[in-house]
Amino acid sequence: MSSKNDKTNKKPRTMAELLVNTEHKMVIPKKGSVVSGIITSINKRSLVLDIGAKTEGVVVDKEFENAREYVTELKVGQLLEATVFSVENDRGQVLLSLKKAANDNRWEFFTEAFKKEEILDAKGLEVNKGGLIVLVNGTRGFVPSSQFGKDLVGNFSRLKGEDIKVRVIEVDREKNRLIFSERHVSEAKEISQKTAALESVGVGKIYEGVVSGVMHFGLFITVEVPVEGSKNIGQVEGLVHISEISWEKVTHPKDFNVVGDRIKVRVLGIDEKTGKLNLSIKQLSDDPWQSIADNYQVGTTVDGTVSRIEAFGAFINVEPGIDGLIHSSKLDSQVELKKGDKITVNVESVDPDHRRMSLSLVLTEVPVGYK
Repeated sequence: MSSKNDKTNKKPRTMAELLVNTEHKMVIPKKGSVVSGIITSINKRSLVLDIGAKTEGVVVDKEFENAREYVTELKVGQLLEATVFSVENDRGQVLLSLKKAANDNRWEFFTEAFKKEEILDAKGLEVNKGGLIVLVNGTRGFVPSSQFGKDLVGNFSRLKGEDIKVRVIEVDREKNRLIFSERHVSEAKEISQKTAALESVGVGKIYEGVVSGVMHFGLFITVEVPVEGSKNIGQVEGLVHISEISWEKVTHPKDFNVVGDRIKVRVLGIDEKTGKLNLSIKQLSDDPWQSIADNYQVGTTVDGTVSRIEAFGAFINVEPGIDGLIHSSKLDSQVELKKGDKITVNVESVDPDHRRMSLSLVLTEVPVGYK
């Protein structure tokens, strides 16, 4: 007759008996589930993982090829998570995928590289109007055209198939967005100086700069900013909008400045997103309309120059930034005014709030039809 101890000590003959006699809980993998295991072997075509199931888990064929670069970083004995691709193959093994693990690893890699400002190797893949698609650490990313150094601006198309150095400047996993910069490597010193200069910029202060671009909407200025705590001069880009060039009417910025001009500017504000300055030239001087009521009292006779002719009248410039209007009903039909003509006018009314001045011609005799 067998004792109780005999039953306890009896060697299990089936998996069911093993589970009864031990506290071990066997993993029962399901397709799509994530399992953890210890890497037991890695070779050129497969990776084997002990996942605590009745059979081992394997990463083979296409799944292995897709994760080959990630696998090169793994070691035997390492704990790893994998996704069940198929519950069983013809050998009874559980087929696993490392796609999620590899993807997680890539995003972690780029997040760390971004935090540490690491320089990475990239290969140019495709060129489009917006920039260059690159491959970095087995992952596709993008270098916008604005993120190439001055030596490559407008010439980055030759980088297709070439190796370049880049830095991560944006990581957004939710949007699958990975942005790199070449100029943060090739122009690292200049950018560092610009950052220091930007931190030293004072809103309202006046700086010198050089006109670097002339567009219909304004002037681009490279502003020279002394860096606090050092003898260095940093350069920060800024824009003088057409409305901030002069108190006078500005038809086109090219009428006032050309590329290479050295000018003074006042800082109106800083665009935190772009790191560029909002600048003004006209605010280096007072607004002439603030004192117009004192300088041009009603009834005063002044000399001026015809600045432009419109259907409703003629505008007369009496000083920089101050144009008055002679309404068409006050013009002498016998006298044809042209732009640039020097004439004498009477001040009939002044409206500083609306920046308006009404004028009339000083006449030697009253013409027929004059009102």
